[in-house]
Amino acid sequence: MDVRSALVVGIDLGTQSTKVLVYQPQTRQVLATVQSPHELSVGDDGRREQQATWWIHALHSCFAQLQPGLKQRVIALGVSGQQHGFVPIGADGAVLAPVKLWNDTSTVTECADLHKLLGGEQCVVAMAGNAILPGYTASKILWLKRHRPMAYAQLRHILLPHDYLNFYLTGRYTMECGDASGTGFLDIRTRSWCEPILRAIDPDQDLRALLPPLISPMQAVGEVLPEVAAELGLPAGVLVSAGGGDNMMGAIGTGAIVPGQLTISLGTSGTLYAYAEQPTVAQDGEFAAFCDSTGGYLPLLCTMNCTAATEMMRGLFGVSLLEFEALLAGSEPGAGGITAMPFFDGERTPNCPQGAACFFGLTTANSNRQNLLRAVVEATALGLRTGLSALRRQGLVAHEARVIGGGARSEQWRQILADALGLRVVVPEQSETAAFGAALQALWCYKYAHGERLSLAAAVSAHLSLVPSQCAQPQATAVYDEIFLRYHRHLNVVQQLYA
Repeated sequence: MDVRSALVVGIDLGTQSTKVLVYQPQTRQVLATVQSPHELSVGDDGRREQQATWWIHALHSCFAQLQPGLKQRVIALGVSGQQHGFVPIGADGAVLAPVKLWNDTSTVTECADLHKLLGGEQCVVAMAGNAILPGYTASKILWLKRHRPMAYAQLRHILLPHDYLNFYLTGRYTMECGDASGTGFLDIRTRSWCEPILRAIDPDQDLRALLPPLISPMQAVGEVLPEVAAELGLPAGVLVSAGGGDNMMGAIGTGAIVPGQLTISLGTSGTLYAYAEQPTVAQDGEFAAFCDSTGGYLPLLCTMNCTAATEMMRGLFGVSLLEFEALLAGSEPGAGGITAMPFFDGERTPNCPQGAACFFGLTTANSNRQNLLRAVVEATALGLRTGLSALRRQGLVAHEARVIGGGARSEQWRQILADALGLRVVVPEQSETAAFGAALQALWCYKYAHGERLSLAAAVSAHLSLVPSQCAQPQATAVYDEIFLRYHRHLNVVQQLYA
């Protein structure tokens, strides 16, 4: 195949849908982006599950939407996947039970039991770098053992969602440290399985025997199986890269794989992550200590109330997105003295899991739509600043924030974020950053396999573009320093109120 026409593909297995992005490296163009939705099984006990077959159907649906001529030019692909999910596999490669997802909270009891067995949360952080949270994979395995014992008895392989797609494509069981660090049983400092945690989950067998080998980021999983390639319309010999979790692939897709660069996602939740050369562990759990998918580390924090909070407020006031933007533009920093704690579903960063939404400083003079809406947007930015402050205390240096997600489309929100963080805020040209990052990793892996020893950072830099017109420079940093102090005075009250 003429290298000038060769294509790479990024697959993003998300919660709501599977997306497939086709990229032409020679011209630096995304030629196609398609998606297919997933169902979600929900239970009153916090259960959030999907059938792995839904993912396969969605994958086939996506490839069916692509032009046959494009598919025949593909040389490599990479898979990004929702983190923390548990895919239980039997000896014959079949999935044994519904897949519990990252947002499944039915395993709270299992988390508490594991922490108790291991000497408490701080002991677990000392062992592996992270506490065992309800979303993580560790508690899901214990839950399967207790609640679906017949499936557990047949368990022979433990996979994460992106690992499962890799297995479907290549027939090979693998993991890589980025996604594996979200399981709760990978020691992120040594990049090896934490035996005490695995023994606590099941003292009667060595769970390491059920875990696949950990491969390096530049290592290919293999090639797409001939029968799968034929069904998807791909040529023979398409290379499949290691892939990774969606945050790790998002870091590649936004360039947050070098010191000083951080990425912020303004979605339903707010996520902030940055590259670190050394393991970065928070003993108080202020952020997650992850490996990345480049050989480095990816300390990450998540706030629960981001666009979820702004959309709720926008709905209460009945304003459109255009009106929302205009109201923000007509307001002043500090929202007329109003401070919001928009913890409609509790909050993770800052830590207030039992919290509820509160507004402080309301008067007859300042109680209007624009101030209330601005107070909520400012709160999302100040919550992220709280997490960023924790990272900075661990030695992380940030020079610029690359912002993605629905909130990134708002000029006013970008400016508030720049002022609150004291950082230049820019927007990447590619909005599907996880799929784009997976495609770039696939390109890098392909070149590495063919003798081109280019660093991933250099490879990403050559293909990443920003949107100059959507840049925001800090303009009111000193003002937001005062607002941040006010925010934390009220936060202390709320944390005591909802302790």
